Amino acid sequence: MSEAAPPTSPAQPFATGARRRLAGLLSLLAVIGLLLPIPQSPALMPPRPALALSDVQALVVDAWRLVNQSYVNPAQLEAVHWRRLRQKALEQSIVSSSQAYDAIETMLEPIGDPYTRLMRPADFGSLQSNTRGTVSGVGLQLGIRASDQVIVVIAPLDGSPAAAAGIASGSELVSVNGLGTKELGLEATAAALRGEAGSDVIVTVLPPGKERAKETVLRRRQVDLQPVRPSRVIRAGHQLGVLRITQFSEPVPEQVRDALQAFRQASAGQPPIEGLLLDLRNNSGGLVQAGLAVANGLLDAEPIVETQDRGGISDRQVAGAGSLYAGPMLTLVNGGTASASEILAGALQDSGRSPLAGSRTYGKGLIQTLIPLGDGSGLAVTVARYLTPSGRDIQNQGIEPDLPLAEPEPLNPGGPGDNWLEEAEAWLVNAIETAAKQ
Repeated sequence: MSEAAPPTSPAQPFATGARRRLAGLLSLLAVIGLLLPIPQSPALMPPRPALALSDVQALVVDAWRLVNQSYVNPAQLEAVHWRRLRQKALEQSIVSSSQAYDAIETMLEPIGDPYTRLMRPADFGSLQSNTRGTVSGVGLQLGIRASDQVIVVIAPLDGSPAAAAGIASGSELVSVNGLGTKELGLEATAAALRGEAGSDVIVTVLPPGKERAKETVLRRRQVDLQPVRPSRVIRAGHQLGVLRITQFSEPVPEQVRDALQAFRQASAGQPPIEGLLLDLRNNSGGLVQAGLAVANGLLDAEPIVETQDRGGISDRQVAGAGSLYAGPMLTLVNGGTASASEILAGALQDSGRSPLAGSRTYGKGLIQTLIPLGDGSGLAVTVARYLTPSGRDIQNQGIEPDLPLAEPEPLNPGGPGDNWLEEAEAWLVNAIETAAKQ
């Protein structure tokens, strides 16, 4: 989990029907009739004066209409009296953007979908940067310790302000700008670390094995999130490729293609790899299209996912013929594997292309689209649900791995002491040697 990719990081849709509907949305021009105090004959009544909505009121109505026309479950909107919620919102005094945002958030809350939400300008801009693989922040990957809900540092990104300050993996992040992280929670803590390049943020960190926390000032800057991290390892005389994908952003498909091409070739005197470990641990999702592109490169004419839109129309996505890598493969997952990464993991498991090892995945089977509202803010709206190729709905259930790995789970995937990675390497070597004997 990173400061730029909280667990419920949203994903863009790929259902063409939803895109067509959203492309045709128009801003609402609403008028409110004024009551006349003296009844008159209809033929003699003058046209009633019209009161146009202010810009901030129109923001609320636009948000209502976008959700009304694109939300995946219209029956749920009816159940919460969606039209009445718009009316109640407009009955409030709305004279500022902040009041409009409050009204929109209040309006969305009864839907009961945490993924359909308003993002204020700073959060919406940050999320858009995140999908491009960069963010303005300090370069801390964060996780939450299940035993006590403490926010911990998984790792600082190479070359980031956090790495330059010597913040170590496994450190507890106690506070950000004086605000306690246990009270903030993971997503709000990550948001607090982001900000304008060149601005400062004060973090209080308790290093592993220490009793006293240390306060450090970090200067934010643009940080490459390094979503694709390839490496090679020799295990029992066998060449293995390890491909860790931390999120699905725009650069990921091309970076994965480059990594797999390098794995298939001799490199620095090393032969081509004999097996591939795909590490999707703590990959909370991102752009669904990027996840589909990676799946397309690993599956040979196999189904990837089935999506269902608000009309119940299903769209089955199938990989093209051929693949970028066809050798032995194992995929690592955990409770931080969500959304687009679960689509990929489910496709690999259902097709028999790769078993999954680790722990049960997060269970996010809903797909969101990002919609700008025109003032720098935006909406994330759930527009579709997905099923794995075998028809499994993993929403709130997750995907059970074929090879459960022993607890405790490594805090820093891919880092020192990652016993899950060692177990996966040993399993893959055994699979390679077993296939060679057949």
